[in-house]
Amino acid sequence: MGLTVLVLPEHSAGDAPLALTFDAPRIVIGRGEGCEVRLPDPSVSARHASLRQHGGSYLLVDEGSTNGTCLGHVRLAPHAPRVISSGDRIRVGRVWLEVRVEVVAQSSSPQDTRELALMLVQRALEASGEAAVPRVVVAEGPDKGKTLPLLHPGVPHVMGRGHGVDLPLDEVDASRRHAQVIRKAEQVWVRDLGSKNGTWLQGRRLPPDRDIPWRPGEELRIGQDTFFHENPALVALAELERCADEPMAEEVAAALQAPPDAPPQDFTPSNAPVEEPSPHPSPASFPSTAPVTRAPPVVHKLPARSGWGASDVVIILLALGVLILSLGGLFFVFR
Repeated sequence: MGLTVLVLPEHSAGDAPLALTFDAPRIVIGRGEGCEVRLPDPSVSARHASLRQHGGSYLLVDEGSTNGTCLGHVRLAPHAPRVISSGDRIRVGRVWLEVRVEVVAQSSSPQDTRELALMLVQRALEASGEAAVPRVVVAEGPDKGKTLPLLHPGVPHVMGRGHGVDLPLDEVDASRRHAQVIRKAEQVWVRDLGSKNGTWLQGRRLPPDRDIPWRPGEELRIGQDTFFHENPALVALAELERCADEPMAEEVAAALQAPPDAPPQDFTPSNAPVEEPSPHPSPASFPSTAPVTRAPPVVHKLPARSGWGASDVVIILLALGVLILSLGGLFFVFR
């Protein structure tokens, strides 16, 4: 049995959830590069929480994060495992996730994890009005200031002087279909399409009809036009990796108590002890370490009596009868 983890968008985002699938004994959730579910938000710790297989079920464990982990509206104690069910919603920092326990055909790769992180950063940049899409920029030459967005991985974008190209050029030395650029994941590749005057990368002419990696910071030249490519989401992701955890204010944490689209509930403050039965039995391999408080034994006291009761009179009469019979027997024996 595997696990699908969906990253839920904010109410105002209107975006579809992003999902990763796993069939692994342990799945780490956090902001760090080595995490299987990578969430580029400063409220998420580098290693925030983990999902662990236990038999046919999964356990959720907070790994000592700064802003805590919530299963629904219940905040977990650090390093205290809790069984999850399919459809449960989990909050790590400011980010809400949904988990689905189901059969998965194939586990997500580390590249899938990185693509998801870049997509989340891109959405955040777009929401704040900043440039987010990877693009090619003309830095110098007759076409200075033009840009070519690389919206979709795997889709080739053609540059040249002809009609129907993705980046029309005014440079006289450019051919009609001069070169093409393609983004594969976060790597950009460039190909010369058999141009007359050539395409130059870092001062070296490219061989025709071969994809050549175009690394960040390298200069591409067609005639007098000079090109660079940039990926704002990639830069922002690297900055988020290096930043420290951002503690959430109490009012922000309180506003995030309810899972997205969940009905209103009465919540227990996170700093108050939660006394509620768990809907799932605790696994035997994770016994509780909390001290057990036992109730003192109840001593039932008999009520005090005063005076003679009917039972007392009966007992005395029986005793006198036995005594008289005994004396009579002794009289006949010694006569």
